[in-house]
Amino acid sequence: MTATTPPSARSPRSPSRLARGVILAASTLTLMAAAIIAPGLPAMREEFAGSPGADLLVRFVLTITSLAIALSAPASGLVADRLGRRTLLVSSLVLYAFSGTGGFFAGDLYTLLGTRALLGVAVGGIMTAVSATLTDWFDGPRRASFLGLQQAFASLGGVVFLPLGGLLATVDWRAPFWLYAVSAAVAVFAVVALRDEPRLEHGTALDQPRPSQPGGMRRIAGVYVVALAATLVFYMAPTQLPFLLGDFGSGPTVVGAVIAGSTLSGTAGALAFPALRRRWSTTSITTLGVGLLGAGWLLVGTADTVEQVLAGMLVGGVGVGLVVPNLNLRLSELARPAQRGRVLSGLVTGIFLGQFLSPLAVQPLVRTTSLADAFTWTGIALTVGAALIAVVALATAGPTPPPRKQNSREEVPR
Repeated sequence: MTATTPPSARSPRSPSRLARGVILAASTLTLMAAAIIAPGLPAMREEFAGSPGADLLVRFVLTITSLAIALSAPASGLVADRLGRRTLLVSSLVLYAFSGTGGFFAGDLYTLLGTRALLGVAVGGIMTAVSATLTDWFDGPRRASFLGLQQAFASLGGVVFLPLGGLLATVDWRAPFWLYAVSAAVAVFAVVALRDEPRLEHGTALDQPRPSQPGGMRRIAGVYVVALAATLVFYMAPTQLPFLLGDFGSGPTVVGAVIAGSTLSGTAGALAFPALRRRWSTTSITTLGVGLLGAGWLLVGTADTVEQVLAGMLVGGVGVGLVVPNLNLRLSELARPAQRGRVLSGLVTGIFLGQFLSPLAVQPLVRTTSLADAFTWTGIALTVGAALIAVVALATAGPTPPPRKQNSREEVPR
């Protein structure tokens, strides 16, 4: 018999439409934050060609943001748990606006790298606050639906801002930095619409620590590793694709549109996630997502035209659109409510550490083979890995339990 949640343990009220809109708007500013300037990388490299190590440092202009996110996200998790989600979100949105637009005024690569690092701190705070807020607001199927919607809006940000970045980069490679100012408007609405309220009253049954699950920490670490590996591969798009498409004679506008294609299909994958989650296990969805990413990169590596590259990006984008909300939901199920911000911040670290390591890990492969072959070999590795995961999962799977009815709120531990 399912226990009934006492009135004192329920959330004081459902979030308003404006509050939900603010959270989703903030989500659009996250995944595309570093890549928004990707179409201008070739022009940036030309301007700073006289600087020592300019070729690699220009790529770091993208990835230093990811490193800063990865390093600062655990601290953001502590802030979210101790000071509140709203405090973290508003301060991060303000920092995002200042540090993002600051790149426009940078006179050298090192100053530019500094502003990009501060942008990373802001993005880490936004992502942690958004994920923790949504998992506090909702449980069960509604949580899966809104985490899918969050990822869809994050991908939608790329669909909107990446082509704009490419268009602005045709005028001046510095112009796309002004797009970061949108965050200031979102911060104003966050101040008005959000407030920090404890989801559970102290002393209630739901406020007590959950019983420890066998291998819980190992499962959480496994989620982090999958997130790191998937994003390491996916971030080949903004860091390597501008140069691959340059060999096809494509300019910044085309580059921005092709990269945005993967975020558009990522939106479709994220929107499909809640329906898949009702029928498939976490492992099955992760396997499908990784397999699609691998298949997409195989298409990119063997492409002879820009259209074929775009097709590969669309397939890979669907895969990532499935993987990220699936891992987010899994962690929210494993984490105790009082530690949810810290556990979810670890996912942010895994995602963006993968982004930072992407050019470092891929560059030796590019040098020994070619840029196209690097996409091909990583695609092969992912598809083979997904197939092995599927085989192992089938071999170790026990009988499937009947579906369990979930309440709209969390169940009280017995």
